[in-house]
Amino acid sequence: MTAVAGVVCCLGLGLGAAGCAGGDAVAQGPPAGDPVQVLRTAADALVEAGTSQTRTSLEMAAGGTRVTIRGEGVYDYRRRLGRLNVRLPQDPAGAADRRPITELLAPGALYMKNRGAGVPADKWVRVDTATLSDGNLVTGGATDPFAAAEVLRGTLSAEFVGRTEVAGARVRHYRGTADLDAASQAASEVNRGPLGAAAKGFATARVPFDVYLDDEGRIRKIRHRFSFVNGERHEPVAVASTTLLYDFGAPADVRLPADEDIYAGRIAQE
Repeated sequence: MTAVAGVVCCLGLGLGAAGCAGGDAVAQGPPAGDPVQVLRTAADALVEAGTSQTRTSLEMAAGGTRVTIRGEGVYDYRRRLGRLNVRLPQDPAGAADRRPITELLAPGALYMKNRGAGVPADKWVRVDTATLSDGNLVTGGATDPFAAAEVLRGTLSAEFVGRTEVAGARVRHYRGTADLDAASQAASEVNRGPLGAAAKGFATARVPFDVYLDDEGRIRKIRHRFSFVNGERHEPVAVASTTLLYDFGAPADVRLPADEDIYAGRIAQE
């Protein structure tokens, strides 16, 4: 899912060097600033933007079958609150499409509605994200958009790949590797614990990524490649998480459920 913008001003058209000296050539050159430092502060631009809509995709291969879980919703980067409708893949038996799971993302908690068998239709399931070994980067079937951005605070190395477009927006494409330990130390208070847990829970704390920033420094698209150990087979499983951000400033009225609306019983395993 990478895209590299080529500089074609002087190629194959018999033009002299003087023909590439204009402003368009400058616009196609590498941006100012060290890529590592640019990416370590990319999450701050989202806080300044306030809110956005988001689409997510989580892909992994299990038992020779590739599974993709998709989500769509809104996120408030200042309040650290989000709402996603997450659609699970069709089950192996070929049953009809499952109802989307509504997820509320909040500091320290993940709320899910339509979670599965045994949960009343009008109740929410609450998960304490501090207890999740992946810091809720994978568990909910979607990566929290702000946590995805704060992974970049642990950027160890990065390079500018080129200029391209994402969903009609002009963007700068970077590729690099982040360290979850370093990210947890530099992250905001709400993500410090979850990212630290992920650093210990994943097969490796190193996270390769591709990220696309618009002209205002906001993340438009980010793709992480996580690796965790399968509890049954003790084999590393690769997970690709893609988060697309758009329509900055969109309304994001996210309200958490009241205590009486949270299910306290046991959840049947699917």
